[in-house]
Amino acid sequence: MLKSLFLVFLLITLVYGVAYDCTTLLMGQYLCPEPGRNQIDPKTQQFYGCERNGLAKVWCIAADGIECIGTNNNTFTKEMPCKWTNGYHLDTVLLLSVFTGMFGLDRFYLGYYGMGLLKACTLGGFFIGQLVDIILIALQIVRPADGSHYIIPYYGAGVNIIRSNNETYRVPRDDWNRA
Repeated sequence: MLKSLFLVFLLITLVYGVAYDCTTLLMGQYLCPEPGRNQIDPKTQQFYGCERNGLAKVWCIAADGIECIGTNNNTFTKEMPCKWTNGYHLDTVLLLSVFTGMFGLDRFYLGYYGMGLLKACTLGGFFIGQLVDIILIALQIVRPADGSHYIIPYYGAGVNIIRSNNETYRVPRDDWNRA
């Protein structure tokens, strides 16, 4: 009796499948973003719906044989990191910095009005400040004053700065303590 009940349960499971909470899937059990959907905004070159906190809901696809609760298929939504932009193009800022940096127009464009006025009064910090600004903007260290990121192509040369503090732990390597 117990064997037949187990076989019926197994048959129902195989025919109808089991639905999973797809938000708890492990890496490798899903693909984000789903390649079949166009989820990149052509104006900002980031995911549609990218918010100021740096997250956007994107559609993902689970591996074959996994059915998600809620959608009853293998697709689900997941929050992915993105770079919130507010309309500042990196190429525009670089051109402003190279050609009009001595007048501070690049800093005015980014929203740093005090620094722009200082650069305008000192001719770009006697041209040394202009050169430093070109480097800082090219390395994307100086960003717009509102905290947004630059608009660059989605697969373009974006820079991710990795910072460390007192809570950062470095894994020791064997070759560090050679005598």
